[in-house]
Amino acid sequence: MRFIVITGLSGSGKSTAAKVLEDEGFYVIDNFPLTLLPTFFEQGGGNVVDSVGVAIVMDVRNPHFVTGYEQIFAAVRQAGHEPEIFFFDAADDELIRRFSTTRRRHPLSNYSTVSAAICQERSLLQPLRDIATVVFDTSLLSVHQLKAAVLRTLHGSPDAGVPMSIRLQSFGFRYGVPLESDLVIDVRFLPNPHYDESLRPLTGCDKPVRDFVLGQQESQEFLQRTQSWLDFLIPRYRREGKRYLTISIGCTGGHHRSVALVEALRDCLKESQDVTITHRDLIKEEG
Repeated sequence: MRFIVITGLSGSGKSTAAKVLEDEGFYVIDNFPLTLLPTFFEQGGGNVVDSVGVAIVMDVRNPHFVTGYEQIFAAVRQAGHEPEIFFFDAADDELIRRFSTTRRRHPLSNYSTVSAAICQERSLLQPLRDIATVVFDTSLLSVHQLKAAVLRTLHGSPDAGVPMSIRLQSFGFRYGVPLESDLVIDVRFLPNPHYDESLRPLTGCDKPVRDFVLGQQESQEFLQRTQSWLDFLIPRYRREGKRYLTISIGCTGGHHRSVALVEALRDCLKESQDVTITHRDLIKEEG
């Protein structure tokens, strides 16, 4: 079980990081009372059901955090959990710009200016920055780039990016294109088994239909080119932090060609990718 402390300067991207970790299955708590942390772990909080770990956002909003973190972290270590400190930072002028854009108050707003508040916050948090597991400088990062950076750090690989789940879905154009699609592929250019009376009542899951569809030279070329295309796209989507990819393959009614090709494409990808399939319109009656 991983225990990650998200900390750093206000406006540097901690909330974005917390959302990323939550999407990755972490149990995320914002501004948790520091003194309760050892008790949280002693009572099994570190084994939250269905969570891969715990991530806690701590910063200057909790006045006891800056002065008491060493003692509390020591108690957490005694409970068998090693804190990973993700520290978020940005240049002063960029932080000032962000506060001006969002019109949010700085947590240390008792200081005369935002610049003075940032300076004091930086001074208070410097000891934590010095012991951080990783420091994220978000000055030049977009939200999308920050998410990708957090995911790369979380999964321990600078190149692999985030694990991606791929959903292949067959559908019939007569019933509409699935709204959740990331990629839509039209395979109505292939010969249609619907016009073969012996194949019409069957589906692309049945061997005779699969043999008919996949026996076409165009189908084999389609599979080869599509797999090559996805081999190019998937690593780049993963690198940018995309976690789910829905590929919808459509024919006229969603019974024959699209079903057979989804099944075949799944077989091509399953050795290297996390793939699930759905046949959206298989239960609908052909009209």
